[in-house]
Amino acid sequence: MSSETLLSVKNLEVTFNTPKGDVHAVRGVSFDLGRERLGIVGESGSGKSQTGRAILGLTAANGKITADQLKFHDVDLANLTPKQWRKVRGARISMIMQDPKYSLNPVMTIGDQIIEAYREHHKVNAKEARHRAIDMLDAVKIRDPERVFNSYPHEVSGGMGQRVMIAMMLIPDPELIIADEPTSALDVTVQLQVMAILDDLVRDRGMALIFISHDLQLVSSFCDRVLVMYQGHVVEEIKASALHEAKHPYTKGLLNCLPKMDGDHSDLPILEREASWAEG
Repeated sequence: MSSETLLSVKNLEVTFNTPKGDVHAVRGVSFDLGRERLGIVGESGSGKSQTGRAILGLTAANGKITADQLKFHDVDLANLTPKQWRKVRGARISMIMQDPKYSLNPVMTIGDQIIEAYREHHKVNAKEARHRAIDMLDAVKIRDPERVFNSYPHEVSGGMGQRVMIAMMLIPDPELIIADEPTSALDVTVQLQVMAILDDLVRDRGMALIFISHDLQLVSSFCDRVLVMYQGHVVEEIKASALHEAKHPYTKGLLNCLPKMDGDHSDLPILEREASWAEG
């Protein structure tokens, strides 16, 4: 892991105004990120996705973000104008969403969408952009990149669609990728293929990665470091390789709830929670 700090998050809070009152989705989250693979795990509603969205300025309109520090290199992400955000999103920080069905434009060919992402941040002609897009489809292990380039999103499988999303997010050459449950909509075999592709690209390009997931086993095998979130708080930070040695009862409870291939085949245990965990 590089000692260089790309992203610094200090006391991040995300609060949503709702008809039933304020909802505190993220509460005092702090971490620094170098050129490494950081996993953020937790149950649905733990605040992991909202943390990723806040970093990229994608919090919903009824949400409020505050932080003592939210910096990417020397850029203060907490106070960017819409024009300044356009220079950061995609070009320097990209986000891979969960399901390509809802992220790809159904009325544009895949090639046109990748070219659009590339030319938004690089002043090149159409021929060069097309060449670069096809090369990027090849880089994500798509066997017939020319055919996929000319296809529409509904003409490719879910796994191939996710590879297209990875290609689209990586083609501007960002320094940081935020991947929000990028494989949860895929079957296990395709999931491992997509993760291997993402792993190779992140390593070869020297990028940082924030990998948001509920899958502890996947995170432990893929990431360098893990943040475990519960009700908006980070309750534990641990090396991914040492996740089985977790100390916090919530992390240990999540691990105990994982099904095992051998041994006892009785019902999985129910995670018992304590009120103090929600206090950080």
